[in-house]
Amino acid sequence: MPEQTESAPLLELSKCEQIFRTKRGDVRAVAGVDLEVRPGKVLCLVGESGCGKTTTARAAAGLTRPTAGWVRYKGEDVNTMDSASRQAFREAVQYIHQDPYASLNPVRTVYSTVTAGLRRHKLVKTRTEARAKAAELLELVDLTPAESYLDKYPHQLSGGQRQRVAIARALAMGPQVLIADESTSMLDVSIRVSLLNTLGRLRDDLDVGFLFITHDLAVAKYFAWDGEIAVMYLGEIVEQGPTPQIINDPQHPYTKALISAVCEPDPRLAREKKTVRLRSSEIPSLTALPSGCTFHPRCPLFEPGLCDASAPPLSLINGDARRLACHVVARDHGPARAGAN
Repeated sequence: MPEQTESAPLLELSKCEQIFRTKRGDVRAVAGVDLEVRPGKVLCLVGESGCGKTTTARAAAGLTRPTAGWVRYKGEDVNTMDSASRQAFREAVQYIHQDPYASLNPVRTVYSTVTAGLRRHKLVKTRTEARAKAAELLELVDLTPAESYLDKYPHQLSGGQRQRVAIARALAMGPQVLIADESTSMLDVSIRVSLLNTLGRLRDDLDVGFLFITHDLAVAKYFAWDGEIAVMYLGEIVEQGPTPQIINDPQHPYTKALISAVCEPDPRLAREKKTVRLRSSEIPSLTALPSGCTFHPRCPLFEPGLCDASAPPLSLINGDARRLACHVVARDHGPARAGAN
């Protein structure tokens, strides 16, 4: 049988960096991040609040311009696109915001919200055609019967229904990439699972690539089991690889700490679960980052003269499909290829 080749990435971030100038000093929100989103695949970006996930997502969507590095869509640099290519990019890469209460205009009906882009770009010719398309999109996100939602306002909907409307709006332009920024974090658990199932079906049926932002590794495990997880700490990717490897056999101390913090519903397994104790619970200031590995003040594997001397490169672990940025773990696994994808 011929060897299967991996599809080319739709969206790439290469050495992407974002620095904000403040009165207290420069804030390095994103530090040289490399990420790829492929058709029909999920890349989960995971980390604590304030680690740079949303800043990375906004750069990927073209909402902000990186201080350094590149964002490429189908191999073309977003910042050097002509107007036609830029328009195609803006239609193909859609953003789903975290807050379903703030992301919808309160004075617009569901019909007006979902069809705004279609009417703006003259993709529908009549109101009848627009309503039919809106109903089709609502059916796609499991808001049925669609006719009962079209003329409602956001305040007449539940949180889960509002987020489904936001997803329908994102799907209206026929996107190839969806960037979901904590899009389920403000919903109840039962609604969250239902929405994740809807997103999973859309991924499979429409072959849409996902950049899925979350602080919850349980959500990442559920939604991206067949995809990848990239773990971010203070603007840097510290571990990245296939989801089963990251969840079942984490290698970076920070990843282990995140996984140990996930609640275990089974009391027996909860008693057996190992808790990772960090050296400190304090997150360093972004205006005064530690030398060397930025995680070393909190890391249980810290070795003086090594971890605080130089920043570890993101390198492939021998015999593994993951990349890791840790001097101690990389040394224990033997030499690896630095900077490989």
